[in-house]
Amino acid sequence: MDNEMRMEFDAISENEGFARVAVAAFITPLDPTLEEVADVKTAVSEAVTNAIIHGYADRQKDKPCKVELSCRLNGNALHIEIRDQGCGIEDVKKAMEPLYTTLPDENRSGMGFSFMEAFMDDLEVESAPGEGTLVRMKKKLGI
Repeated sequence: MDNEMRMEFDAISENEGFARVAVAAFITPLDPTLEEVADVKTAVSEAVTNAIIHGYADRQKDKPCKVELSCRLNGNALHIEIRDQGCGIEDVKKAMEPLYTTLPDENRSGMGFSFMEAFMDDLEVESAPGEGTLVRMKKKLGI
C-alpha cells in the first residue's frame, strides 16, 4: 500500500506527542507489531525533540519556528522526514556521536541520534549552520 502524509506544527514541546501519535496512526493499515509502533514513536519523538530543543535553541520571537513532518508508506517500508528551519548543525558526524550534546546544562543525554539509529533501519541527517536540519529515517514493517 502506498500512502503519504505531510504536516507542519509549531516547534513547541507539546507537539512532540502529537507527532508520535500521528505517525503511529498513519502506519496502522500495515498492522505493525507493538514493538514496531514503539520503535517508530521513539525515533519520531527524538527527531522532533531535537528540532525543537536544538534547532530552535536560539529562537527569535519574530521568526516562525515550525517543524515539518512527512511520512510515506511504500509497500512495507515507512519513510519519515522531519525538517526544521533552525540554526542547523555545524558538524553532523560529531552530533551523531553517542553522548554528544550542545546543551549539557539542560540535562540533555546526547543519545537522540543513537536512539534513532537503533530503532530505525536507516538514518540520514542533512544540515548546515543557518540552514536548518533534515532527518530522514526508514523502517521496514511486518518483517
